[in-house]
Amino acid sequence: MSTTAYCPALFLSAMASGQGKTTVTAALARHHRRQGRRVTVFKTGPDYLDPQILALASDQPVEPLDLWMAGEAFCREQLYRAAQVSDLILVEGAMGLHDGTPSSADLAIAFDIPVACVINARGMAQTVAAIGLGLARYRPEMQFHGLVANALGSERHRQLIEDSLPDDVRLLAALPREEHLALPSRHLGLVQPGEQDDPDNLSLEARLEAAANLLEGQALTELPPTVAFEPQNIDTPPPALAGKRIGIARDAAFSFIYAANVRLLEAMGAELCWFSPLADTSLPEGLDALWLPGGYPELHAAALGANHGMCQAIRHFDARGLPILAECGGMLYLQQTLTDQHGTCHPMAGVLPGHGEMRTKRGCQGMQSAPLPEGEIRGHAHHHSRSHDTLTPMAHGRRASHPAPGEAIFRRGRLNASYLHLFFPSNPEAVAALLDGTMDGSPTPGASAHAKSCSHVE
Repeated sequence: MSTTAYCPALFLSAMASGQGKTTVTAALARHHRRQGRRVTVFKTGPDYLDPQILALASDQPVEPLDLWMAGEAFCREQLYRAAQVSDLILVEGAMGLHDGTPSSADLAIAFDIPVACVINARGMAQTVAAIGLGLARYRPEMQFHGLVANALGSERHRQLIEDSLPDDVRLLAALPREEHLALPSRHLGLVQPGEQDDPDNLSLEARLEAAANLLEGQALTELPPTVAFEPQNIDTPPPALAGKRIGIARDAAFSFIYAANVRLLEAMGAELCWFSPLADTSLPEGLDALWLPGGYPELHAAALGANHGMCQAIRHFDARGLPILAECGGMLYLQQTLTDQHGTCHPMAGVLPGHGEMRTKRGCQGMQSAPLPEGEIRGHAHHHSRSHDTLTPMAHGRRASHPAPGEAIFRRGRLNASYLHLFFPSNPEAVAALLDGTMDGSPTPGASAHAKSCSHVE
């Protein structure tokens, strides 16, 4: 009896970032959902924001797929499980189709998923065909399903593109220029669904419905070819966190949380206790460890700094020498001050020395791993801030494709902090060691830093 699972699948990529592939993917997911189909959407690469839009469009959770960060085995198992219960699988790529190592094309080829490419056709016509032909031929081993021409100005614009395409490169959809349907964005990417409440603009639901309407009657809405997905049978993680109560910050300021990370902690036996640094004035009782993920503390810095009860509770937790893992925004929250994007300085929790400052242009992003004594954990960086007057780093991240040192990694006692967002399934044993207090080579826990006034920020 075959264990292979079969499901129609389509990989939606683009010639570059900013072409509208998230809008197209979300519209396509919403179209098929309206037809009564169960649609499972995946997002290529490290991304916390696009998946929130895609989850709303499909009414299903959205997982990351990345050959470097998550590994081929994880990707294979996720696709296999989705194929067992779905009527359609959609995968949204990252950047341009052939950008990066591994690229979106590498992922599509690895699992033999046909590819549709989105091209923003504003300012060109026949050149769209030339670009499309190059995308289709560049990797002969890749299944090229066709093109989606976006931001067209007229029916004549569509005709010029379609007439220029060779017979074996299909124009799957031609979408008119509809600026009001564009998904709103800010410094780290798309605005989260819960924050898209501007009364002067269309709601996110209205945008998704309108975008899905534009696809009606176009070839893109036809079910793509059926793909065979094989099982991976990943080993069950050991119950290394059995009996541990782990507090996880989650609210509008801290929302960059991979569902795969949460599932892994639960699979290792942890009891998860959610709390809000914005709304709660104390931590849940009986916690053995804290995880402070990334998010947008800069957008809520005043409220975070004014919540003295929570800041004091976290300082007391740290003073007891219990494990804390702080990632990016979580690290900024633990430092002494944070200067927001408007130049206003706010006191933070004061657990760690250091001052965070938002930057308007320069930032850091890309795949990196954390070379910890407990083992290497893969992840990524994506931020528009910097920190100074910090602890001396214990180590620096290792970039996936560049020899330069990556993000600073700080350790003091059982507290670990960095700009890195870690993907826990890349090394479950190392994650368990960080959160159960059995870290290798940990210095003796030290006292918490005392928050300084904002006048100390350079």
